[in-house]
Amino acid sequence: MDPAGTIPPQTAEKRAYGFEVPLWRGIAVFRIASVVYAAALVMQYSKTLSHPVGAWLVIVGMGVWTVFATYAYAEPARRSWGLVAADLVITFACMLSTGIVAGEDYLAVAPPLTATWFGAAPLAAAVMGGRRWAVAAALGYGVCDTILRGEITAAVISGMVLLLLAGYAVGYMAHIAAEAEHRFAQAVELEARTRERERLARTIHDSVLQVLAMVQRRGTELGGEAADLGRLAGEQEAALRALVGAEHRQTSSTTTTADLGALLSIHSATLVTVSTPATEVPLPAAGAAEVDAAVRAALANVDRHCPPGTRVWVLVEDEGDTVVVTVRDDGPGMAAERVAEAEADGRLGLSQSIRGRIRDLGGEATVTTAPQEGVEIELRVPR
Repeated sequence: MDPAGTIPPQTAEKRAYGFEVPLWRGIAVFRIASVVYAAALVMQYSKTLSHPVGAWLVIVGMGVWTVFATYAYAEPARRSWGLVAADLVITFACMLSTGIVAGEDYLAVAPPLTATWFGAAPLAAAVMGGRRWAVAAALGYGVCDTILRGEITAAVISGMVLLLLAGYAVGYMAHIAAEAEHRFAQAVELEARTRERERLARTIHDSVLQVLAMVQRRGTELGGEAADLGRLAGEQEAALRALVGAEHRQTSSTTTTADLGALLSIHSATLVTVSTPATEVPLPAAGAAEVDAAVRAALANVDRHCPPGTRVWVLVEDEGDTVVVTVRDDGPGMAAERVAEAEADGRLGLSQSIRGRIRDLGGEATVTTAPQEGVEIELRVPR
């Protein structure tokens, strides 16, 4: 859809049974009420008509077209630009016929024969084509009314302005509704994709990943060729886990928010326990991705520096205005001053991959450790 509110044909077709239905019903009611009003005006000012019979023929023609247009616009398959063009042509023709069958005396006391009935065609054009069509129809009305009256009068200006405002409002509403419906359809599709991805991730985690982790652990324990097999299984487990995580991050990047709990649950494994709240933990998608990267860096540190079999617990807490993620292991731990020494030696895993990421989000990362007491990293991220 372009900025002016023009609806591409394929988009209009997709929305044929959507938000437009009440708009077309409203326009149909407006047509019927307007043709009755136009007939009432002809009856009221019949003495001023130059050709009364001709005026009533125009009213009858308006009534016939009202019935046909109501029927035609009611079915999405019958709505087309040809129908809109015919609607506008007939409407302008009925309006211009006022100069022939009504005369100057009638126009001095009443609007053109079409009266408010004229507005139905521009409204239909606005729904089909957006605000540009509404503006064009309103300007056309002003030109025709000026031709009928021979000059630009207050009645010409007021009628054109009212039609312009009404058509523009309907066109704008159609533009916004179409965009909202399109986004809603995208959200539904994304939710379906996310649910399917989570289902597959659970299946992979419950079967394949656990088997690979078991093969890695048992191979390491047995040694020899079994150790090589275990190493290969570990590499495949890491690659598969990264693939699942990448798919999750790709899905999350298309939305403004992401569920941090679901994002971190992917890291659950034989030696990694992830505990999250029962409800979603929403964070901006970019922020959630950074927290996930920090947790992955912490898990990588455990794999790199702790002995095999070290268990890790990841706890996610939602405190309202702050999200807290705690990564704790039962490894050998280290002296508190070793953290500063590691940074000084250029080992930037903790300072950049973890603390740097959380600091960029406006949060803080604290490390608690002691010899033989493991390491606990607390990540606090504000919303």
